[in-house]
Amino acid sequence: QVQLVESGGGLVQAGGSLRLPCAASGSILAINAMGWYRLAPGKLRELVARITDGGSTNYVDSVKGRFTISRDNAKNTVYLQMNNLKPEDTAVYYCNADIVRTNYPRVSRDYWGQGTQVTVSS
Repeated sequence: QVQLVESGGGLVQAGGSLRLPCAASGSILAINAMGWYRLAPGKLRELVARITDGGSTNYVDSVKGRFTISRDNAKNTVYLQMNNLKPEDTAVYYCNADIVRTNYPRVSRDYWGQGTQVTVSS
């Protein structure tokens, strides 16, 4: 089994910061890309930030310059540092990872965390 567990969400005032860690655990052989998505009421799920196993990153335009994604491969953990938060960042944030399990067949598949709520007040 593989699990992704997020934490770090909460309520913050506009202009504040939060850091979201997501740890992967279980029968993991390798982790390819990792990312953060968010889902806000009445909106479609969107990719917020993504980081490859080589460290290349990409961001949705609305968070560029404010959010930073990073990963610690030794800990199988991805982080989303969110600065200068805005009310429009309010959403449930989900961690995603493309993981190869130790079990055969050793093919990669997507795994998702349970989500963590981020609420930004104005």
